[in-house]
Amino acid sequence: MTPFGQRLRALRAEHGRSLAETAAALGVSSAYLSALEHGHRGRPSPELIHRACQHFNIIWDEAEELARLARLSHPRVTVDTAGLSPEATLLANRLAERIADLQPARLAALLELLESPDIPSGGRSQG
Repeated sequence: MTPFGQRLRALRAEHGRSLAETAAALGVSSAYLSALEHGHRGRPSPELIHRACQHFNIIWDEAEELARLARLSHPRVTVDTAGLSPEATLLANRLAERIADLQPARLAALLELLESPDIPSGGRSQG
């Protein structure tokens, strides 16, 4: 399941909406919505995110958070390490090899490190 799929499923539960009801309101099939929730589809379109926000009456910070989760929910990620250090390339490859074997606590620790405020976000550093 993707972060977006997890949040969408939680929203459906919070609002007492079924998969079929939500899919119809969003203008997609139940099969597509289920696949999206489970990470078997690419990240959702901005239009679908907007329709989900309308359907669940989400505004402001919560809508921005749903869009952020959607951006982080592509189930097949490509990491471009061209021009980066050998260590960066090694890290990307090791992560690709071992991510399925990492325990939840290790994943949480890596996420905490990567989301640290002292690491700038938004792409490659310029210096």
